[in-house]
Amino acid sequence: MNQITIIIPNYNGANFLKECLEALHSQENAPGCRTLVVDNGSTDGSLDLLKEHFPQVSVIPLPENTGFCHAVNLGIEASDTPYVILLNNDTKAYPGFVRALYDAIEADPSRFSVSARMLMWDKPELLDGAGDRYCVLGWAYSRGKGKPASAYGQAAEIFSACGGAAIYRKSIFEEIGLFDEAHFAYLEDLDIGYRARIHGYRNYYEPSAEVIHYGSASTGSRYNEWKTVRAAANSVYVAAKNMPLLQLLWNLPFLLAGFLVKFLFFCKKGMGRCYLKGLAEGVKKSLSRTGRTRKTAFLWENLGNYLAIQGQLYLNLLRILKKS
Repeated sequence: MNQITIIIPNYNGANFLKECLEALHSQENAPGCRTLVVDNGSTDGSLDLLKEHFPQVSVIPLPENTGFCHAVNLGIEASDTPYVILLNNDTKAYPGFVRALYDAIEADPSRFSVSARMLMWDKPELLDGAGDRYCVLGWAYSRGKGKPASAYGQAAEIFSACGGAAIYRKSIFEEIGLFDEAHFAYLEDLDIGYRARIHGYRNYYEPSAEVIHYGSASTGSRYNEWKTVRAAANSVYVAAKNMPLLQLLWNLPFLLAGFLVKFLFFCKKGMGRCYLKGLAEGVKKSLSRTGRTRKTAFLWENLGNYLAIQGQLYLNLLRILKKS
């Protein structure tokens, strides 16, 4: 019986997909796995490549690009395994990747997710990320990005897993809900990890599960108008939907300061208006009927979890200041 469904959302990723799947299919000592590609209306021959070279891979073809969240949600709903691995199409897994993630999440039933060690494609000695952090300024960032991978060789608890290469426990999805499709893309993995923490679950980083990651393969570059607007909007939305009103008001001075610093950063790149447009969209989304409906309901039984999260928000700000 399969234990894991590996879900790969794909949008015009034919240049990377073949190498990604070949690396998965050469995994040794891995538990039973099924690979599922959810194709977001690709027009670059991705479906033909899958049909010709990987007939054993299951495919859900979509007529248009519905976004990362909708694609992976379809994959999660179609899976019949205790665990799912989400994997970007522009990654190449190292040997032992699947087994390492499986062993790490099996070790503790309170673990919702385990994030892999992601390495830079052109400089694999450097980290692309070792899990994600979130701070009181409203900033989400990759832990250890650009630093030597050797410095992050210890397993650790993290705020949330990076959805580009991580394993998740499906039963907890059934309890807390799937990825919020209002995100479309960006910060959806932070949001789901945040939601899991509110409910008392934990997220981890496992360094022995390694992938190299090209990065921005679908959007074209690290900074562009579309990505800037989406990420800015979702940075507002994540805070608004996961923080109870009192916590949101408590953190508001920090959040406003964080948004101001980001605005100045994007002004230097000539994209200040894009960032402000994104913030406005985030406020609108948060106040919309959809946003209000999807807000995580406050329960007194989770008060201790909220306090622990607030402590993490402060701690991660200190880590930024200390550059650690």
